[in-house]
Amino acid sequence: MPLALITNDDGIGSPGLYPLARGARDAGYEVIVAAPADDASGAGGSVRSVTEQGRTAVVEHDDIDALDGIPAFSVAGDPAFIVHAAARGWLAREPDVVLSGINIGANTGGQVLHSGTVGAVLTGAVLGVSGIAFSLACGVAVPEHPHWETVTALLPELLERLRGRPAGTPWTVNVPDVAPAELPPLREAVLCATGAARVRMSHRAPERGPDGVRPGGLRTVVSEVHDEALPGTDVALLAAGHPTVTELRPIGSVTGATGYPA
Repeated sequence: MPLALITNDDGIGSPGLYPLARGARDAGYEVIVAAPADDASGAGGSVRSVTEQGRTAVVEHDDIDALDGIPAFSVAGDPAFIVHAAARGWLAREPDVVLSGINIGANTGGQVLHSGTVGAVLTGAVLGVSGIAFSLACGVAVPEHPHWETVTALLPELLERLRGRPAGTPWTVNVPDVAPAELPPLREAVLCATGAARVRMSHRAPERGPDGVRPGGLRTVVSEVHDEALPGTDVALLAAGHPTVTELRPIGSVTGATGYPA
């Protein structure tokens, strides 16, 4: 049986992790879950533990009822580090596919650069392992009853199609938070230039008080904007209610652009 490594960036306790693992098992894969011990949202492709010589990342076995017997590990590391470890000798054999998610909130546009969910599959792609990052487009607030089953219903067909692509192919999939019967057909999308998320930073200057000086800081406010997206982009198609799939390019380079001799 092919081996699927299931990870995420929301942490081992995130509820979207468990239906993804069960869905991969139902699709005929052997499954191992390995996810960050804590929330690693925004980690991108961070592999900090790899770069620190001699550092040991704590790994603990987790017995999670919702996984119905699927082996699971919490790792003191970011999702890209987990994928790197799995492809470099941690597991008895290298995974055949990396499945990351199901993320709470969409990952769209150029902002996938910062996503730990997407960073996991991009890391796998660099190491020759194909993968899919799954995100539930439910806005910036966590829904009371997220439709994980709508995402997992797409899994068998997506895995079948991914097997027809070259090894090391990374996909990102965004699915609206609706019941399966309400879901329009899956559409291939290009990345929006930025993404749906709009991040506004407000600066607080240092303040002097009776107990001394309170340091300044930056406060982050996140909202979603869909009406500026060009047709055919992931943001525009999601706004129209479609689930989207986008094939990403692992990091590469161009030649002849700098004017310097090769």
